[in-house]
Amino acid sequence: MGDPEPCRIKHTEDTEELTELMEENEKHEELSEVERKNQFRTEEKPLSCCQTQKVLKKRRAQKSFSCTQCGKRLTCKHHLDLHMRIHTGEKPYKCSHCEKRFRLSGHLKTHEMSHNGIKPFTCDQCGKSFTIKGSLTSHMRVHTGEKPFTCDQCGKSFSQSASLKLHMNIHTGEKPHTCDQCGKTFLRDSNLKQHLRVHTKEKPHSCHLCGKSFSLIQSLKEHQKIHTGVREYMCFECEKTFITANGLKKHERIHTGEKPYKCSHCDKRFSRSGDLKTHERIHTGEKPYKCSHCDKRFRDLGNLKKHERIHTGEKPHTCDQCGNSFTQKGSLTLHMNIHTREKLYTCDQCGKSFTQKGSLT
Repeated sequence: MGDPEPCRIKHTEDTEELTELMEENEKHEELSEVERKNQFRTEEKPLSCCQTQKVLKKRRAQKSFSCTQCGKRLTCKHHLDLHMRIHTGEKPYKCSHCEKRFRLSGHLKTHEMSHNGIKPFTCDQCGKSFTIKGSLTSHMRVHTGEKPFTCDQCGKSFSQSASLKLHMNIHTGEKPHTCDQCGKTFLRDSNLKQHLRVHTKEKPHSCHLCGKSFSLIQSLKEHQKIHTGVREYMCFECEKTFITANGLKKHERIHTGEKPYKCSHCDKRFSRSGDLKTHERIHTGEKPYKCSHCDKRFRDLGNLKKHERIHTGEKPHTCDQCGNSFTQKGSLTLHMNIHTREKLYTCDQCGKSFTQKGSLT
C-alpha cells in the first residue's frame, strides 16, 4: 500500500451535507412553525424576520423539557420525544425505495428526492442541482472560496462543518469506523467502505481500454495515464517522470535515503510502507495470498502472480528482437543479453565472461 495522501474530503457531497444540516433544518422547521402559528392566530400579515427572531428567542427562553441523557432543553414534549431518538437510535420512517430509515419524516422526504431525481435547487454559477437548499448553500462556497469553519488546534479552515468534524479526528486520534473482518480502524466511513473491497475482492471500476479493474476510482484514473502517456510529475534530481505524485514521493527517497518505516520486530527500515508490511510477514509467518489453482501461499501479491503463471502458462514478457516470451521480467532481461552480446558475469579466477550468472557458477 502507498503512503497516505493528505486528507481530501469530496466524496459524500449529499450525504454528509444532509447530516450536518439536520440540526440547522430542525431550527428552520421550528422557525417556520412559529411563523405559521402566528399567522394562523392573528390572521394578519406574517411576522417580519426581525419579529420572528424575537418570538423565537422568547420561546427558547421557555424551554422546560430536559433530556435525561444529555441535558438538552426543549420547548415541548413532542420535541423532546423527537430528540430522544438520537439516544435510542429509533428510526421509524423507512424509505419506500430502499432499506434506509430516518428519525424525522422531513429527512425521509428529503432522502426520497434522491430516488425520484428531484433536485429543485440549482447553482447559478455552474448549473449543478441539489435536493435541499442547504446543500446548494454549502456548494456555493466552492465558487466564493468561503471557509467559515476553522480548526482551533491548527487553524485550518473548511467550507463545511462536517469536513471540520472529520479533520478534528486527526488531532484526537479517533478512528470511529472499524472493519468487522480484520479490526482495522478508519477516520471516515467512506475509507472503511473502500477497505472492505480488500475482503470482498470487489473491483467495480474498469478501464475501457484494456479491461483492467480496480477497487478505487482514483486507482483507475492513475492507471489510465499509462494509456495516455501522461507523466506530469518529475524528479528534480534525476529528471525521471512519474504518473502520480505519490510515485514521485516514493522515488525521491532513493536520493534522500529516507526510510521512515521501521520494523517492529527488528531494526530494518524501509522507504515504503508496503515493503514494511511485506517484510513483517517474515516475522509473523503470515501468507495472505493463496494460489487459486493449488494450496501454495505467498507473503506478497507479486510472487503469487508469478507462481500462477506456472498453472496458466501465461508469458507476458516478450522479446522485441526474436519474439520469445517469458513468465518473468528478469528472465527476459537475461535473454536480451543474447542479442546484445553483453556479458555481465566475469570469473575472478580466469577473467572469462558470461551472459548468465548460472554459467559462471
